[in-house]
Amino acid sequence: MTSQAADGPETVAASRRSKLTREREQEFFDAVLDQIRECGYDAVTMEGIAASTRCSKSTLYRQWKTKPQFVAAALRSHRRVHFAGVDTGSLAEDLRQAARVAGEWSAKDAGLLQALGHAVMQDRELAQALREALIDPEIAALREILDRGVARGEVPAGHPALEFVPVQVFGVLRVRPVLEGECADPDYLVRFVEAAVLPALGLT
Repeated sequence: MTSQAADGPETVAASRRSKLTREREQEFFDAVLDQIRECGYDAVTMEGIAASTRCSKSTLYRQWKTKPQFVAAALRSHRRVHFAGVDTGSLAEDLRQAARVAGEWSAKDAGLLQALGHAVMQDRELAQALREALIDPEIAALREILDRGVARGEVPAGHPALEFVPVQVFGVLRVRPVLEGECADPDYLVRFVEAAVLPALGLT
């Protein structure tokens, strides 16, 4: 038999999901992340996303079941590594360049981190998706920058400050909006790196 009734639940679900084009799916993902940035996680609803994207609620629920699953999928769809490709041949210059890069996307991604802060403490899948999309790849790329500096002999292997560079960079991205009401833009981050990170590593 080839009728839908003869298919199992997984086959039917896959058939339904296939009706969404990648472009349409990305439209949903962009909409939910934009609304989270603007209104906060708790204020965003599947119904609101459905209305803003002119689709039915059943479409979203059929595809992602729950809001946390939907947001987790949206986060994973935006996975990219901003620090990848930073390689000037100098650790100090690499860190300055990484600061500029981080400053360029801080308003968008740091705002998302802030908006999801409470929710990720309550939902493990959401927390994992946030780390996979916005945090772990950047930390890995930043550690590669540091490792190259060590390999070139610019900083001794085992230097105690190496461990804390990712915490410093991500910490200022997250905290400045809270303390000063402004995002850490490229100029601010470069000055931070020059005043706090490079001296800790014995660099200028």
